[in-house]
Amino acid sequence: MIGDANGSSLIEIDDQEEVEDPFLAFIEYARAVISPEDDRIEDPTTEASGPGWGWIASRILKTCTAYSSGVTAAILLSDLSQAWHEQNKPGMSKKKPELIDQLKKSHRRRRLANTVTIDSIHEKNFLSMNSVLEAVIVNADVLPGTNIFMLTLGDFWSSNTIDLYLHRRYYELVETANGILRKGREVLITGCYLRTAREGCGTPRLLPTEYLVILLDEDADDDTILIGTLFYSDTFSSVSLDAFNNGTSYSLYARIESIGPLESELEFSTAHRRQISLVDCDGVRLKFILWGEQVILANLMSVGTTLGLERPYISSLDVSAIEGKDEFCLEYGSATHLYLVPSILQEERVCVSLTQNQCQGSKLLGSVGVSQVTLPRDAEGSIDFSNYPFRTNITDIRDKTTGISLYGVVTEILSDPNARGVVFSLKIEDATGAIWAKLHFTSTWSLGRVGHGHVVYVSGLSCKTTNDCRLEVLWYEKDEKATFINLSCLPAFLASSCLHRISTLSQISKQRNPAINICRVKLGEIGQCQNIHTRLSHSVCGQFIDEESSSSSSHGGNLHCSFCRVSCNSRAGSEVVRSFHIMITLADEETKLYVWCTGQSASAILQISPDEFCELPEDDQLIYPSSLENNEWFLVTLANSGSRNLGSGHRPSHETEATCWEITRALKI
Repeated sequence: MIGDANGSSLIEIDDQEEVEDPFLAFIEYARAVISPEDDRIEDPTTEASGPGWGWIASRILKTCTAYSSGVTAAILLSDLSQAWHEQNKPGMSKKKPELIDQLKKSHRRRRLANTVTIDSIHEKNFLSMNSVLEAVIVNADVLPGTNIFMLTLGDFWSSNTIDLYLHRRYYELVETANGILRKGREVLITGCYLRTAREGCGTPRLLPTEYLVILLDEDADDDTILIGTLFYSDTFSSVSLDAFNNGTSYSLYARIESIGPLESELEFSTAHRRQISLVDCDGVRLKFILWGEQVILANLMSVGTTLGLERPYISSLDVSAIEGKDEFCLEYGSATHLYLVPSILQEERVCVSLTQNQCQGSKLLGSVGVSQVTLPRDAEGSIDFSNYPFRTNITDIRDKTTGISLYGVVTEILSDPNARGVVFSLKIEDATGAIWAKLHFTSTWSLGRVGHGHVVYVSGLSCKTTNDCRLEVLWYEKDEKATFINLSCLPAFLASSCLHRISTLSQISKQRNPAINICRVKLGEIGQCQNIHTRLSHSVCGQFIDEESSSSSSHGGNLHCSFCRVSCNSRAGSEVVRSFHIMITLADEETKLYVWCTGQSASAILQISPDEFCELPEDDQLIYPSSLENNEWFLVTLANSGSRNLGSGHRPSHETEATCWEITRALKI
């Protein structure tokens, strides 16, 4: 089944025996190290306890991006182990408050993104402002000789506890005998400052924070009574701006329908703003606005949960500069208390497809005999593959899934001029098939140079079935978990022997499956009569600017990038750059290969920048190739940019049929 880029249909290809990919092999090795044999899945219906495939792959590539000079297996394993240990730290002490052990049995909600453990706070002696504490009140006391309340907090993942000075806006909730902030109450906290322990005495404590949300349980009798007493008398329809201005207060109860992106550029203010859309039991909608430092409260909320707002501030839309048909919106005022009824974590058993036995990653699968795993499901019914323990192959993609990570090769790129916003479609292929993915960018293409044959890793993909029964794979740059890494252009891969295997030129010429090809080669002749050519390229995407546009404008007028479909600002000197465009012969002990290159790889081979080359006299430019040492050895990354049918999309930017191999990275050795 073959579809167009807009339909994003799944494209089936013939099954081929996949040659072991060192990068994929290292991911499986790292998972085996982090999750010892006795900690892995034994029950086929049990949720995966170790790190997911995507989590490991993302962490490895994040480290490689940070260390461009290369990494070792020891560095990667140390970073992975430390990150996983901090995320799932068992605790420093075997003794945990009995209260927390009892509550943990009914703990069925999803862990928030920025959650940190109390154990990690003690170990690092550090806490960032946007960190989240999912805590249980172990004790609430007044400090002797003062009127200051101190809460002792624990969590489900730590053995330690930590003390929090309670902010005075919450004193009314703890002062009475039946105060809601009492022993056993779960709370979500952010925006905390840590008062570190002094040398030789004291313990770390959390300073007061305004950003605390109280969790309620609709199945608990006390909370059911509280919800009925506090919230059920008011609805969105009963709210009146005039009544509020005359002293009326409201307590509102509604489901979080959406959490808008952070807005930072407002016409009338430099403050950040976050917009949360609420819908009450009658289906009436209102906006809840967070301003400035308040935006970190959104870290405590998630779509599908129910939010209770006691005494929210009510502001007119004109004052808040919010567009909408409503007369007013809700804000987090100085007297507002927030309550949250978290949605129960829904899960679904997912069968592990047979492709896992045919492709890389089957070693771990076969060692534990897993036939299905349990994955969380969100409020819309989509299954979250963020912690799927195995690599997701393209033929495994199904309707209503999120958090998908794909590793494959780009075989076609198309821009969509008719789409709203900046949208590009990429066809990504692995050993099991190929699929179109729509990439939605916040403003413009921001991935740098991505070409045909480049091996990429993409996370944060989602999939749904369209009205015409096609699978549509989507990626949004603004999503927190969305990443796109071009492994073919990643400098660390050349210098990280643990992640690659050096192949011969003859081996890669016969290879059919997507892979990162790294070869040890020596340089031969530079093509095109020993001339070195420079061309103008668009710095945003790395693609060459149209020859007709550049020649007519002489780098002084309006230049056009056909890839991005935009005019380039040459006068600013930031969008248009000069780049090499060369063809060259590579050789190893067995064979020769004619290739092309541009950008960093061409500069590394020629050992001069394009601007420096253009400043040379014309005679020096002509003889420059002969001045290079013959038979210099390089480590190069090669991408097959022309071996597939590229359709009517963008042709390879070298525009030469004689060669289909591109040097994407080069390192002199």
